[in-house]
Amino acid sequence: MGTGSVSARQSRLPAGDARGRINPTSARHLPLADLRRLRGSEQVAAVCYRVRKSGIEFLLVQTRGGRWTFPKGGAEPGLTHAQAAALEAFEEAGVHGRMEELSFTRYVRRKRGEVRDSVFELVVNAHLCEVLWLDPPQEADRNPTWFSVEKAKRRLREDRGVDCADEFTRVVDHAVGRIQRLHG
Repeated sequence: MGTGSVSARQSRLPAGDARGRINPTSARHLPLADLRRLRGSEQVAAVCYRVRKSGIEFLLVQTRGGRWTFPKGGAEPGLTHAQAAALEAFEEAGVHGRMEELSFTRYVRRKRGEVRDSVFELVVNAHLCEVLWLDPPQEADRNPTWFSVEKAKRRLREDRGVDCADEFTRVVDHAVGRIQRLHG
């Protein structure tokens, strides 16, 4: 970090003393919407795949903005991360499959807050899901589509910054390694 820069953690949380009490003279005011985002700053993703004779394929969905991504959403109270990821895969892509209980990797997504230049980091726990069959998705306009490994990487990189694109490429590469180990 260069001189004058502030870490993401420092930029989004008010300063406190050693016991965690907030020092009112150094506290920053955040809009309620930004505070709500901090509360739900951990997410889950279902990295859905199938193995064909031609190779591994990944199931991606489109965001409302038209970008391709993995089915993902917030960690749900009362559900394990794997159960929440399975729910997202079903709602966004109509997936029925075998979800791994343990996350195979984590990645970070950055979102803009309401305050000028504020950025929130969302940790996403990625779970592999071998797709057994598909039903129509519960959410409209998600357009679940199968892509080869290389096409999935290209779609995930489109219209994204270098850091985000590199994170998605790393996730796909990690998934491919894990799937190859699982399927021999």
